[in-house]
Amino acid sequence: MQLSRVNQWLLRPWGKPVLWLLCALPVMHLVYAAFADRLGANPAQKLILETGEWTLRWLWLTLAISPLRELASLPALLRFRRSLGVTTFIYALLHFVCYAFLDKGLVIDDIIKDVLKRNFIFVGMAALLFMTPLALTSFNAAIRAMGGRNWQQLHKLVYLVALLGLLHFYWKRAAKNDTGEVMVYAVILAVLLGWRAMRKGGFKALWQVR
Repeated sequence: MQLSRVNQWLLRPWGKPVLWLLCALPVMHLVYAAFADRLGANPAQKLILETGEWTLRWLWLTLAISPLRELASLPALLRFRRSLGVTTFIYALLHFVCYAFLDKGLVIDDIIKDVLKRNFIFVGMAALLFMTPLALTSFNAAIRAMGGRNWQQLHKLVYLVALLGLLHFYWKRAAKNDTGEVMVYAVILAVLLGWRAMRKGGFKALWQVR
């Protein structure tokens, strides 16, 4: 299939509905597994872990759009980047909700104490907070209201979110001396950020809007 035909296929109106359906599949599977009692001996922990890892996967895929778009000559991929970013936020929110309800019973005092006591939870909460304005401004109206340059500068926070998310995952796994999977995520992120740094002339330039 020629690349131009792939671009035409990606630009079709049903492209985004199909993407949203694909993005919903992991959580639909988790809901089914919960009702079918297939989440193992500790369902609450399974839901927390799975929603957290899917958050990282969607975030990494969001960051992969730009290099894939350029390297594969598929400019139409850009239309899916904001949708993937919103998907990342939704899964991060689900991750927090599972933790708050299933692990802490939505006892606010216990949640606050846990955030302040455990470094990996503190970092994860920080990532979610930084992600929130990105999700809330991932719409055309927000871009028009803020101006393109200001909007781009705000959305550079995605790099900080990615680093905090990786650190959250690392500290969680390091407590159990299980960091093999974390290293895979770290290598992928290094490649994604390294590609951007090489194109822009250094990691410092990642924060500049040109």
